[in-house]
Amino acid sequence: MSAPRLLFDIGGTKTRLAVAHDGESFSEPEIVDTPRDFGQAVEKVAELGLRLCGGSIAKAAGGVAGPLNREKTGLVNAPNLPGWNGQNFVAALSQRINAPVFIENDTAIVGLGEAIAGPGKNFTIVVYITISTGVNGVKISNRTIDENVFGFEIGHQIIDFDNSQGVGSSGRGELEDFVSGRETEKRYGMHPKNIEKSIWPGIAKWAAVGVHNTVLHWSPEIVILGGSMMNDIQVSDIQAETENLLGGIYPEFPKFAKAQLASVGGLWGALHYIKSK
Repeated sequence: MSAPRLLFDIGGTKTRLAVAHDGESFSEPEIVDTPRDFGQAVEKVAELGLRLCGGSIAKAAGGVAGPLNREKTGLVNAPNLPGWNGQNFVAALSQRINAPVFIENDTAIVGLGEAIAGPGKNFTIVVYITISTGVNGVKISNRTIDENVFGFEIGHQIIDFDNSQGVGSSGRGELEDFVSGRETEKRYGMHPKNIEKSIWPGIAKWAAVGVHNTVLHWSPEIVILGGSMMNDIQVSDIQAETENLLGGIYPEFPKFAKAQLASVGGLWGALHYIKSK
C-alpha cells in the first residue's frame, strides 16, 4: 500500500491538515494556529503531517495565504505572513518530510474546491470570490486553476480611481477598501458582525462593482461568493446589483451561489490539486 498524501490549507491565522488515502476523501482535519515564524511553521506542519500520515508521506499539496513567486515555491508580499516572504517553503517542507511538496494561493485552492465539490461542480467556467479579512478571487476552467504568472489579486482592483470617496487605507480606491473585513472594522470602529444591518446593502453595492468587473474580465458561468463577510452580505443583493450594472452587455447573466464547503474548501481543492502532481 502506498504512503498517504498530506493535504494542507495554511491561512493567515489557522492551518488545517488532513490525510488522503485515495482521490475521493480525506480524514478529519486537524486545526492549529499558523505560526508567524517561518521556521516554526515548517516544523509544525511537518511534525503534524508526519504524525497524521503514520510517519511516511507520498507527497503534500495545498494552499498558502498570500501571493506566490513565479516558481510557486514561496510567498512574496504576503500581508498576513510577512515573515514568510522570500522563503522557500516548498524546499524547506519537502526536506523535512522527505516528499515532494506543491503549493498554490489559498484562495485559488479554496475556489478549486468549490468548483469541484461545491456549487460549481456542474459548470465548466467558475469564478470564486472571497470577501473576508481581505478580498481575492480565482477563475477555474475545466476543473483547473487558470494559468497565471503571480496569481490573482482582484481585491486590489481600483473601483474609485480618483479616491473621491476617501475610503480605506490604500489611498487608491481599491475594492478591498470598500468591502473587506479589515477595512470595514476600521471604518466603523467595531467588528463587522456588530455593525447595523442597514449598512450591509451599501457594502453589497460596492462589492457588486468588483464582481461586475470580474465577470467582464473572466466571463464565467457561475460566480461563487465565500468568506466571512458573506455571513452578513446577501448574495442576492450582490447578484441584483451586478446584473443591474451589466445591463445588456451579455445575452444572459451568470449564475450566483454562496460557497458551501465552509472551512474545508481548501482541503477539497488540495485533494483535487494533488492528483495532477
